[in-house]
Formats: sequence, C-alpha cells, structure tokens
Amino acid sequence: MDETYIKVKGVWTYLYRAVDQYGKTLDFMLSEHRDEAAATDFFVRAITNNGWL
Repeated sequence: MDETYIKVKGVWTYLYRAVDQYGKTLDFMLSEHRDEAAATDFFVRAITNNGWL
C-alpha cells in the first residue's frame, strides 16, 4: 500500500494505492482527508476485490 498527497484539478487530495509484488497497481482511491477510516475502507476494498496476496 502506498499513500501520497497530490494535486488533482487544483485541489490537494490523498492518493491511496495498492500494488502487487511486481509494481502493478491493483486499486486506488482518492480521499479528501487523511484518516484511519479512509485508509481502512480502502484496504478492505482492495483485499475484497483482489484477494489476499
């Protein structure tokens, strides 16, 4: 899992990204806030959609 702060259309947002062992992006999420709830929601969704690697 990767987290960074980027500007999208002039607005700063947090980018959460799930990658596999080869560096391929499995899933991503943009969030207005950096908090535990946003990270947990993303992590659960990434595992649900892609399985536990």
